[in-house]
Amino acid sequence: MLPLVETDEQWASVVPDESVMRPGAEALCARLGVGGLPLERFAEGSVPVYAVGSEHVLKLFPAASARDGLAEQRVLAFLDGALPIPTPAVRAAGEYVNGWRYVLMSRLHGEGLAPAWPRVPQAGRERIAHDCGEALAALHALDAEPLAAALAPGDWPAFLARQRAGALARQREHGLPEAWSEQIPDFLAAAPLPSTPQRALLHTEFMREHLITDPAGGWRLTGLIDFEPAMVGDPAYDLVAVGLFTTRADPHLLGRLLTAYGRPFEPRLLMAYTLLHVYSNLPWYLRELKPSARTLDDLAEEWFGVD
Repeated sequence: MLPLVETDEQWASVVPDESVMRPGAEALCARLGVGGLPLERFAEGSVPVYAVGSEHVLKLFPAASARDGLAEQRVLAFLDGALPIPTPAVRAAGEYVNGWRYVLMSRLHGEGLAPAWPRVPQAGRERIAHDCGEALAALHALDAEPLAAALAPGDWPAFLARQRAGALARQREHGLPEAWSEQIPDFLAAAPLPSTPQRALLHTEFMREHLITDPAGGWRLTGLIDFEPAMVGDPAYDLVAVGLFTTRADPHLLGRLLTAYGRPFEPRLLMAYTLLHVYSNLPWYLRELKPSARTLDDLAEEWFGVD
């Protein structure tokens, strides 16, 4: 039986501990009719995720993130067959014990794009960028209203107001140098944020770590995973992770992606959403991407401009 996990301390002691997690996962698999199959925990992921044999994946959500489990369940059921690239199909989902939730889903086959990327030739990278653009366009074209009550943030303008109010403090807490920090208030004040944006279903972390590819298929995308942080809001918000982590400030690849998506985005808008994103960490982005820019306006063009 899995113990209650509601605090950071409980999370740190329980979730990484396979001597606790594995018996609970095995018991749940037996209950779901997939007991006896090989059970292998994936190394990555914030919550416990197991490959169950070759055809299933079991994802477990402690009480502290039970809302995420419900979001993943509902979004995956909603998306079944709706995108040009596969998403996992829900096989079973619900409550387990002590506040835990689970989603048993189909396993998508292929290789994670992040570890595969160094081996992907330029033609394959361009094909993947095109596939990403088509997939995002299809995702954002769906009617998100059936999911609006189940997903954050609810009131999009209120969400942006909260994020704007705390933006400077969050970046300083992450250790952003003052030369960058002092630019944030004026940049956000002038940012071209739409007052009444389209309400679209957002993945929010559309990046290589959540994409699957198949080299045998000519480096085409074979899967999009991890929808627990999904939201309903402005489509431009999804382009933050795309520009930073999928095309990684490559203007040619971002241009290919946006051509397939079907519309451009103002770089300063995407930079604003970079600062307002719930997981925003500008110092880390600067270390990872090593830009030459020294102002937020120039950074917007360097990271989100296209050829």
